[in-house]
Amino acid sequence: MVNKFFGVLVMLALQQNVWAQVSPAAAYRDLPDPKPVNKASWDAVNDTRLHVAFGTADTRYEKRNAPDKNGLTPTWTAKAWKGEKIHTQLVIWSNAPQPALSIQSSSLKDKKGNTIAANAVSTGFVRYVLTDGLNKDGGGCGYRNPKDFDSSLVADGIDIINQSSMAARSTQPVWLSIQVPAGTPAGAYKGAINVKSGATVVNMPYEITVLDHTLPAAKDWQFHLDLWQSPDAIAHMYGVKKWSDAHFKAMKPYMKMLADAGQKVITATIIYDPWNSQTEDVYGTMVKWTKKKNGSWNYDYSIFDKWVQFMMDQGIRKEINCYSMIPWNLKFYYYDEAAAKDTFIVAKPGSPEYSAHWQPMLNDFVKHLKAKGWFGITAIAMDERPMEDMLQAMKVIRTADKDFKLSLAGSYHAPLANEIHDYCIALRESFPADVMKARLAKGLPTTFYTCCTEGFPNTFTFSPPAEAAFMGWHAALKGYNGYLRWAYNCWVSDPLHDSRFRTWSAGDTYFVYPGPRSSIRYERLIEGIQDYEKIRILRESFTKSNQTDKLNKLDNLLQPFEEATLKTTPAAEILKVAKVGLNEF
Repeated sequence: MVNKFFGVLVMLALQQNVWAQVSPAAAYRDLPDPKPVNKASWDAVNDTRLHVAFGTADTRYEKRNAPDKNGLTPTWTAKAWKGEKIHTQLVIWSNAPQPALSIQSSSLKDKKGNTIAANAVSTGFVRYVLTDGLNKDGGGCGYRNPKDFDSSLVADGIDIINQSSMAARSTQPVWLSIQVPAGTPAGAYKGAINVKSGATVVNMPYEITVLDHTLPAAKDWQFHLDLWQSPDAIAHMYGVKKWSDAHFKAMKPYMKMLADAGQKVITATIIYDPWNSQTEDVYGTMVKWTKKKNGSWNYDYSIFDKWVQFMMDQGIRKEINCYSMIPWNLKFYYYDEAAAKDTFIVAKPGSPEYSAHWQPMLNDFVKHLKAKGWFGITAIAMDERPMEDMLQAMKVIRTADKDFKLSLAGSYHAPLANEIHDYCIALRESFPADVMKARLAKGLPTTFYTCCTEGFPNTFTFSPPAEAAFMGWHAALKGYNGYLRWAYNCWVSDPLHDSRFRTWSAGDTYFVYPGPRSSIRYERLIEGIQDYEKIRILRESFTKSNQTDKLNKLDNLLQPFEEATLKTTPAAEILKVAKVGLNEF
């Protein structure tokens, strides 16, 4: 299922009823790098010692080659707000094998005796996955054959194991994160990381300056983050029955990770296969549609209710987006009681068949949502659908209840500007200034998204890591109050080893890895959201105190965060300058 070896283990486990011993959280090996080793890089190391240095979160260090020492340092210094999570990478390399490599962290202390506890420091071995690249046209959409792309092994996943082995003549990055507690007194805190291999211990000191500003907890961030979830992918990966207790248990750590990033939206499916089977795991329906023998309809919301309540229990409770009244294939599945089988109709919005199919369901759905107390946070959601289809669907929706909310991720359509509650447009589009102002004044989610269309900025496994952080800054520049990406965990067939997919550039379908394991992209995305919140807090403070000079300085920091700037200046360089300026306030 995950790969041939894992598939064999799964089969044996199921036969012996010992599934608990086999898990996507288990240790695994990276695939060989298809690119040749630069032997000269290792000859230049000229010894067999264990080498360790601090690197940068902006670089995907190559496993097969010794790192370029430019940019590597013996210490690390950083600034952080109270409540902020910051990160960098340790880079480890050696000409000799290191069979038992481990990382040990300790608490940080300032001169006054204040401490940041050791459990606020986390480390993870960075893992490698196969990736590809962009199309000749500069985008990442469309069917792709691996032979048409220069595939390579790239650093991305962040592992959850405590010890690893490193082969001779290889490089091992380690992701280092510090979650500064909100109550930490301002000051300079010193700590160290010990890298241990056998009897060798390398001590790596670092210093964090905690500033006198406080970042709210993720649940209180105003940034409207919408990463679409796939319960089906998790059921497949863990080999469990969908919606069983084992399924919810497997999903919990993933959705907790998502809540900790400030996620605001629950992805719910009210029909089967809203995206025409374009993902590895087809999205099932959370509502069972049954056409009874007498021609009436019955709708079973039991799975929908369990899913929504489960997500709310994880802390994701602002919005429920229900997909979709306009699926990509316009197929609507249901169980026909008279025929005793599952079947479907094909109906275009605006047709009598379409209205006859949807009106009874929406009328019933409204009653159910109001009974649950969820009507006010639920939206019927559509994805990149034509305006005429949207208008036709809207007639049916408004007939069910004039206050039913709608959500759209797609192009800007003027007739829909005041009708869509949660409106997300593509990076290269824009809302008219007056429309944006009116929507934000009403507190409506008004966001942007990236997909396979954009070569940059993006969050592919080969994208420069800083481009993920770029998203939060771009939102702040343009006035958006959030960001959407269509896939949080729509895994490909072997996501731990190979991020490539039959369509779209590698990594387009998922941010996090089975385990659950975070990724460089995911951590950098959160970094950008934190920066957005810091900018928002500072702007509100400066506006209230009429500090126009500081407001102007803040605005100037944001100016480079245009897509066009990336044509000449890497995102890492733009961010470096901007973050220094942000920490000066």
